[in-house]
Amino acid sequence: MMGLAGQLSLVHSIYVGLGGYAAAALYVHFGLGPWIGLAAAIAIAVACGAVIGFLAFRFGVGGVYFAILTIAFAEFARIGFDHFGWVGGSSGFFLPVANYTRNDLWNLRGNPTMFYYVMLALTVAAFGLCHVLLRSRVGYYWQAIREDEVAARSLGINTFRYKMYAVVISAGMTAVAGVFFAFYYNNLFPEQVFHISRSIELILGPIIGGIGTLFGPLIGAFLLTGLSESMQEILTALGLDAPGAKQVFYGLCLLVVVMALPEGVWPWLAGKLGVTVRRS
Repeated sequence: MMGLAGQLSLVHSIYVGLGGYAAAALYVHFGLGPWIGLAAAIAIAVACGAVIGFLAFRFGVGGVYFAILTIAFAEFARIGFDHFGWVGGSSGFFLPVANYTRNDLWNLRGNPTMFYYVMLALTVAAFGLCHVLLRSRVGYYWQAIREDEVAARSLGINTFRYKMYAVVISAGMTAVAGVFFAFYYNNLFPEQVFHISRSIELILGPIIGGIGTLFGPLIGAFLLTGLSESMQEILTALGLDAPGAKQVFYGLCLLVVVMALPEGVWPWLAGKLGVTVRRS
């Protein structure tokens, strides 16, 4: 959405939440495994993304106004699920938890090691898909739209269609992460998954790592998560209670990168390693 098509979106928390709630509800209420629920989760998130994209792009909403529109949709979802009793409402929705003697990949029940390898496989798959899209005709159209939408339209590119492609693909990929999130933590709260802070966390990785690069989001996410969790552990060990410390840390990281490394960490690191970075 942002790195390839240049569309700043703050609605991705809604795709995380819809994906997680869809798969979890099917598992709890109907006994359907998460891999079956994954199909429903992707379909629901894609439909939601298509609605948001159609309303925005058909009426020429872009830039910061598009970001504001996406925030509104995320808030609608949070308030709606707060009052949706079938999935627990504001009290939260909980998946059954038990002590598993062996890993059950089909039902995503097992120890953290199994989840680590599932997460690793999903990351590799997402990386591969982004690589293919970046080198495809669709990827070049997205880059043209990002650089100058008016010029892209004058060259005959159907900007509405390709921006819609970006929205629905991004929504579907995020829904996959939402399913994994639900079955790893075994609980979902509307205030937790639909909050704007979730969307901000998702876009900080690419911004800090390097927008428009394949490795940038991976590097940015690794740095943010590793450093913030380490900071929390240090504060806990020192017996300090610092609410909001993670958010302050995210703000400081963003400030440092914008001032010192405006292109992101990965282009700077690649330059030190002598690796050529091909920006999309």
